[in-house]
Amino acid sequence: MMRTLVIGDIHGGLHGLHQVLERAEVTTNDQLIFLGDYVDGWSQSPEVIDLLIELDQKQQCTFIKGNHDQLFLDWLLGRKENFDETVWYKHGGEATVTAYENIGTAKREKHIAFLKSLKNYYLDDQYRLFIHAGFTNMNGVDFEYFDKLFYWDRTLWETAVALDTNLQTTDSCYPKRFTLYPEIYIGHTPVTKVGSTIPLQKACVWNIDTGAGFKGALTIMDIDTKNYWQSEPLPNLYPIEKGRND
Repeated sequence: MMRTLVIGDIHGGLHGLHQVLERAEVTTNDQLIFLGDYVDGWSQSPEVIDLLIELDQKQQCTFIKGNHDQLFLDWLLGRKENFDETVWYKHGGEATVTAYENIGTAKREKHIAFLKSLKNYYLDDQYRLFIHAGFTNMNGVDFEYFDKLFYWDRTLWETAVALDTNLQTTDSCYPKRFTLYPEIYIGHTPVTKVGSTIPLQKACVWNIDTGAGFKGALTIMDIDTKNYWQSEPLPNLYPIEKGRND
């Protein structure tokens, strides 16, 4: 039976990705949806992208664009005016640049093509939304004004966390964004910021970013059963690296 599995932010943590694929006993019958941020943090961003490309050749995969993926693509294409390189370095970019120092031109071009192919969002046949960060338009993703919000917005998650749990979806003040899709799956903002280490649901939003770029684990979750599997905390897998930690 085919499962649909969603994977949170990886941030160059190849060992964590291998662990969750093994622990979830992923087969080529499973559909994989990756929520973005494949690079920046741990030292194996090139190997992560290699594995994603390999998986895409074996089974049904959907790759969502994360803000770090766009930052890295801008760097690869020389669009340094689009972001503050110093800030990017401090937030994991330096590890990615270092990892690509010995990557040949052919592989770089292959990785650029992969990064260019990433989707802003994905809607499945049940109208469940998969997106890296969020959206702001009250009428939904098709009406969003700026594409960057798909991989930079935090207001969707912040609103979900702050929402009064006593409100009903039929209440006039209930946020319309939470009535458009039965479920929304995001990454981008680690659940560790609100004291969780496992996937967290607020309103209709499921946050699958369990802090793999920092001190947390990588998570893969079956969206139908809500069963999930996690890697070891990434600092355990990269003991001599700092990831995105200060």
